Amino acid sequence: MRRPRAGAVGSQCRRDATYGVTLAVHSGALRNHCCAQMLWMAAQRDLLRLTSEEARMRREAAVEYLRGSLWAMPTVAIGVALVAGSVLSSITIDPDSSLAVLVFQGTADDARNLLIGIASTMVTVIALVLGLTVVALQLASTQFSPRLLRNFLRDLVNQLTLSSFVATFAYSTAGLYTVGISEGQRTTTYPRLAVSGALVLLFVSMIMLVFFVHHLAHSIQIDQVMADVEHDTLHVVHHSLADGDDSAGRPTVPPRAIPLLASRSGYVQTLHLAGLVGVAARHDAFVALVPMVGEHVIVGTPLAWAWSRAEGGPELGAEAGRALTVGLAHGVRLGFERTAEQDVAFGVRQMADVASKALSPAVNDPYTAVQAVDHLSVILAALATRPLGGRTVVDRNGVSRVHSPGRDWPYFIDLGLGQVRRFGHTEPRVVLALLRVVRDLGTLCPAPRRASLHEYVRVLLDDVQRDIAQPADCAPLLDRGNQLLSDLTR
Repeated sequence: MRRPRAGAVGSQCRRDATYGVTLAVHSGALRNHCCAQMLWMAAQRDLLRLTSEEARMRREAAVEYLRGSLWAMPTVAIGVALVAGSVLSSITIDPDSSLAVLVFQGTADDARNLLIGIASTMVTVIALVLGLTVVALQLASTQFSPRLLRNFLRDLVNQLTLSSFVATFAYSTAGLYTVGISEGQRTTTYPRLAVSGALVLLFVSMIMLVFFVHHLAHSIQIDQVMADVEHDTLHVVHHSLADGDDSAGRPTVPPRAIPLLASRSGYVQTLHLAGLVGVAARHDAFVALVPMVGEHVIVGTPLAWAWSRAEGGPELGAEAGRALTVGLAHGVRLGFERTAEQDVAFGVRQMADVASKALSPAVNDPYTAVQAVDHLSVILAALATRPLGGRTVVDRNGVSRVHSPGRDWPYFIDLGLGQVRRFGHTEPRVVLALLRVVRDLGTLCPAPRRASLHEYVRVLLDDVQRDIAQPADCAPLLDRGNQLLSDLTR
């Protein structure tokens, strides 16, 4: 067998080594390209998620604004009325048709006079409706709470009534351009069916006026006001309140954390954090929000803190800070007013305001305060078994990325019942209502939450003993309160 020459063997070894180096270089480049491609795809997914969340937030803000606007639905009604008038004007019904009874039977002058009369009547009715609405708003602001004004503005019946009147006025006024006049000359032909439509709108408007007065008389009653607040708040509790963790506090912000500043001043209205979680995962960061939903922030102050999850790792870079700031702006909606979309505390605050206003020296209506406490008990009972507090959102790999603070059980007890205790502890009926609420909540909530109720009753009894001088009023309250304290410790 022939042995290869030494030179040939060396040449072969050099070729193999060169091939191995080339293969390693190409493999490394391929891996880098794949990694870059995956990072690019992840960035595109985060961008799409942020864009969709931004569109969702803008849509929610627009819907929330339009629901509280008195001009939006009437404006749409005007457009619908004009289109309906144009369509009906193009329809001609033969006099021998069975539908001839539907058309207006008068002359062109009769039709014009009818439209003029309807338009002038609607102007008067619109002024009456707006005047009654302003009176209702003023009453709600001074008698109940200024935070209840938005509930009256969002009332669908009020918007529908005003829309029907405005539509009738626009329909009748627009008809004057065509009825009895053609090319600047008087004529005897006119769209009779369209005039009949004005009569139909007139009768509909009269029915709506009567129903509006009936609805307004009921909507300003305190029972209906509190029932509406309770209904709206319970809807938020059951559909919009995110589950939290009572035992988890706020995360400790390390010194290397960077602030993510608020771009504007306002109240935190809603949170949508999926896009922010994706951005935080891409930069291996953790974000801790500062305000809760419903709290006010000032432009230039920290809206959140962000830091690298790596132990002892460096500060996040400028690029990561900009990306997280954009993600935060897309996930946290700020507005000039508090809304009840995700804010349960706003509904509790409205109810507590009604009770406090009723207990003020200017009103002095303890029974209304008792009613408000009864409605508060329904809201607190719905919260008694819910997991409250802050929550931590994880990414698709189960890694914690964003912490959102939330209100816990003691907070809601103080918010709903603490203010009523401070203003109403000298009135025995109010104290009895508060003790009854605590008793019912004690039977519903888990044992760890009874400590807050126990502390509340203890402070309430201290206030009663200090400020109620008449023993005949004070002694029964102390006896019932001490019995409740005993029951809460079992």
